This record gives sequence, C-alpha cells and structure tokens, in this order.
Amino acid sequence: EEEEDGEEEARFMAPPVSGLPELRRRRRELRSRMELLIMETQAEVCRALAELDPGAAFAVDTWERKEGGGGISCVLQDGEVFEKAGVNVSVVFGLLSEEAARQMRSRGKSLRAKDGKLPFCAMGVSSVIHPKNPHVPTMHFNYRYFEIEEADGTKQWWFGGGTDLTPTYLNEEDAVHFHKTLKEACDKHDLKLYPKFKKWCDDYFYIEHRGERRGIGGIFFDDMDSPSKEEVFQFVKSCAKAVVPCYIPIVKKHCRDSFTPEEKLWQQLRRGRYVEFNLVYDRGTKFGLLTPGSRIESILMSLPLTARWEYMHTPPKSSKEAEILEVLRNPKDWVH
Repeated sequence: EEEEDGEEEARFMAPPVSGLPELRRRRRELRSRMELLIMETQAEVCRALAELDPGAAFAVDTWERKEGGGGISCVLQDGEVFEKAGVNVSVVFGLLSEEAARQMRSRGKSLRAKDGKLPFCAMGVSSVIHPKNPHVPTMHFNYRYFEIEEADGTKQWWFGGGTDLTPTYLNEEDAVHFHKTLKEACDKHDLKLYPKFKKWCDDYFYIEHRGERRGIGGIFFDDMDSPSKEEVFQFVKSCAKAVVPCYIPIVKKHCRDSFTPEEKLWQQLRRGRYVEFNLVYDRGTKFGLLTPGSRIESILMSLPLTARWEYMHTPPKSSKEAEILEVLRNPKDWVH
C-alpha cells in the first residue's frame, strides 16, 4: 500500500488534500474520483507547460482552509515563454455562507437549509496561462464539482467547467484547431453538447460595458446534473483530457515568433479587458471572494502580471488589431 501511495503521489504536484489512503478507501465514490481527476489534470498541464519553458519552475504551494479543506497552487512566473501560468486545485467543504447560497438560489437552485446552514463540498481545477509572446493566446480552463446536503439529508450535486482561448491576434488555423479538439471531446458523449456549450461560452465571457467577448470562446457549462452522475463525470473527464492537446500545439507553434513593441502594447491592452471581465463578471471570482476563509492569492491568480488601460484607444480600421475586435463583437462558428 505505502509503496503504491508513493508511486501515486509522484504523479501529482503535491499530495492530495484528502490524502491518498482516504481517497483509496472511498475510491468508488464520485467525490474521490473527481479529486484524483483534478490532481491528474493539474500535473499533466504543469508538466506540459514546464517542458516548453525549461528555464522556469513551478512554485508549488499547499494551503489549508481552517473551515475545512485546502488546495494546491502551482504558479510559474516570469519564464521565457510564460509570463504567468497558474494551475490550482482546491477541495473545500464546510457550511455555505448566506451570500454564496443566495447566489446559487438566484441561478434557480432551490436549496432547503437546516437552521440556515447548508453543508457543501466544492472541488475543482482551474488554470489561467498568460504567455509573453503576443502571438501566443492566453488560455483558461476550469472543471469543478459541487455537492450540497439539504435539510432532509438529500444531496444535490452538479458539475461545471469549460476551456476558452483569448488571443491577442487572430489566427484562424489556431482557432479551428482549438475548437475542433474541444468539439471532439464533446462529440464522444453527445453531438448536442458542443454547439450548446460553445454558445454558452460566447454568452458567458461577455464584457457588457465593452460590447465584446473576452476571447474567441471554447466551451462553458454549469449546473450539469444529467443524464447521470457517471455520465457527466465521464464527459468532464474527456474535457479535462482535451486541455493539453487543444492548447500546447498552439504555444509550440508561436512561442518563438518575432513581435514588435506595438504588438506587445496591444497585448497589454487586451489583458486589461481580461482583468475587467474577471473582476466585474466572473462567477468563480465572486464565489471565491464570498467564501469565508478562501485564499485570495489563488482566486486572483488568474490576473496577468502586467496589463494596461489607455484612455480612448481605438485601433486603425482594417488593422490586425481591428480584426480580432470584429470577432470579439460577432462570434464565429469555427468548426463548420
């Protein structure tokens, strides 16, 4: 057993929050399988990124939440290829704050609390990768599982997640590769999923005050609790396994591209939009900030190291900069 534990742990960036013996004991439970999946995804993505940026190393931070649970944050900063790349795992449990429960009720979840208390368990892997080169897009993904115990002991559960791409400049070939890879992962389970979740992604990452999307999308879904726990878990697993193949080839292709100071400036302005979305609209950020004892550093890990806000900046018509704005205002179908 112990030897087996050692081998298993060597696969991960750090020991799992719930501990391997506990996960092994409850290995038939979905909660345990999901925790192992997010640990594996974290390690897979970190290894793939580290291979492309050999001079840089991931700082691995494990943290505990006194209210229950904890997490593992892996962050690479100031590399040759990546300005900031973070891949976080968190497994938290305890009682849902009134504010967080209110947010969920507003999403149509009828939750019956016992003496105003709702025991919950939330776990997920989330990542944001901000490359140095403006020709390499920023990428974000997140896959999570949520469980709530109501007053009468019944459990409500659901999965959420998605993977999306935010390029500084549009490269059609990359956009097609990214969307096709995600579509293949969805199509294995149900042909209706990709079109539905692609649209959801375009609608979710919308910066209302700018009238533009945060990027060229991908897939996004939330509150997914059917057809069955097992089927949704297998779908989430396919999506998590698609992260490396949908993104790493794009990084490899462009990380040595030459770029001008003007292109770097445009990247900084696009990053500003990224920050605006994350701080104003992103539900994950809001939920994190409303959860007592959550770790602020991990929640704000998605923010770039550098960004800019210039007053009244408008790119010249028919420039490369104007081309990406057009797609952000009017999302395209990349796979048909």
